[in-house]
Amino acid sequence: MIVIQAKLIFLNQEDKQTVLDLMRRWSSCMRFAYNRLLEGEKRADLKRKLPQVFNLNSRYVDDAIMKARSTLESAKELGKSPRKVIFGGKKLFRKLQKHHLNGKAYEKLKIRWQEKRKGNLYSRGDKSKKGNLNTRIEVNENGTFLRINVGERKYVYTKIQAGWKKNKNRGEMLQEISKSNIPYSVELKLKNGSIYAYFAIEEKYPEIKITKDKGVIGIDANAYPDNISWAETDEKGNLISYGSMPMPELASGNKNKREYFRWQYAHEIVKIAKEKGKAIVIEELEIKDKGKRGDFSGRKSRRIRHNFSYKSLLKKIKVLAKREGIEVIEVNPSYTSIMGMLKYAPQYMITKDVAAAYVIARRGLGLQEKIPDNYIKFLNALTVDELEELKEL
Repeated sequence: MIVIQAKLIFLNQEDKQTVLDLMRRWSSCMRFAYNRLLEGEKRADLKRKLPQVFNLNSRYVDDAIMKARSTLESAKELGKSPRKVIFGGKKLFRKLQKHHLNGKAYEKLKIRWQEKRKGNLYSRGDKSKKGNLNTRIEVNENGTFLRINVGERKYVYTKIQAGWKKNKNRGEMLQEISKSNIPYSVELKLKNGSIYAYFAIEEKYPEIKITKDKGVIGIDANAYPDNISWAETDEKGNLISYGSMPMPELASGNKNKREYFRWQYAHEIVKIAKEKGKAIVIEELEIKDKGKRGDFSGRKSRRIRHNFSYKSLLKKIKVLAKREGIEVIEVNPSYTSIMGMLKYAPQYMITKDVAAAYVIARRGLGLQEKIPDNYIKFLNALTVDELEELKEL
C-alpha cells in the first residue's frame, strides 16, 4: 500500500464549510454504524436506512459501515472491549475529563479531540469509476484538484498541495494516478483547522526472484519486543548460520517512535535475506485456531492475534521482502518453541529462540519434525501447570 499525503487548499471559505459539514455527517454516520454493528444489525439493513438519516449517498454510507466494521475488528484483535472504543481518542478524552486544564489550554485540547472525532471522511477506490467516484483527482492547466461529491449532484473543487516524498514530486505521482484510472482510496482528516487528504493505492510488487530453492531464513520473535531471532538453512534444511537482533527501542517510547523502529528492524531482517539470497519464513499472520490450554500452540497463537505491535513487525517484514522480490512463506507456529527447545537447542548449543527460528525455517521448506520418544514420555508425565511453567522457560 502506497500512501500520499497532501494538504487541500480551498478556493473560498464557503466550499471549505461545505466539506467540513460533509465530514461531520460522515463521521456521525460511521459512529452510528459502529454502535448498530455492536448490537448485531446487518450491513444491508444499515446501508438501506442510513442515507436518509445522514443525508449521504449510498457509497459514502457503505464506506462508513466498512470503516466501522474495521474499527470493531481491530478492537477485538487487540483484545480490547469494542464497547469501550472512544472515537476521537481515549487519551484525549481522559484528559478532558480530568479538568486539569482551563482557559485556552482546555479549549485547544477540546478542539483537537473534536477534530479527530468529527473531521473524517473516507472514500474507497473503484476501477470502474475512474479510480474513485466520490473523491476524484482531476488535472487541468491550473493544477491538480480533488473533486469532492458533496451531495445533490454538487461538487467542491479543492487544489491539492502535495509537496515532495523521498525525492519524488507528490503532485506528479497524483497526476499519474489520475491518468491511469487505477483504483485509489481517499481519506480526509481535519487537523489544526486544515484539511489533509491521504491517497492510497495498492502497491505493485516486482517478480519474485529470491525463492526457497537455495534455502530460507526462519524468523522467530518469541522474545518480542526484546529481540528477534533468525536461522539460515540450505535447501535441505541444514542449519548454516543464525543470530539475534536486540530491539531495545520497542520496549518503550511513543507510538510514532516505535513504529519508526519497527520499520528499521524489518529492513535489517530483509537485508540479511537479500544478502544471503534466501527466502523468508515467518509465522502465519492470520490464525484461525484458538489453541488449547496446556499445549504449546495456544500461547503463540493468542500472542499473534492480540499483539498488534508484534503482528505489525511481521507485516512490515513481509511488505519489504516483496518489494525486494524475496519470497515470503507463512507457516503455522504451533509447537515451534517446544520443538526447538527440546530437539535443536541442545543439539546445536543454541538458544531456544534461535532453535524456534530454525524449526520455522524447516517448516517453510515443508520438512516435518518429530520429537524423540523419550521426550514424548517426559511431556505426557507433566501436569498442566508444569507444562505452563515449561513454556515460560
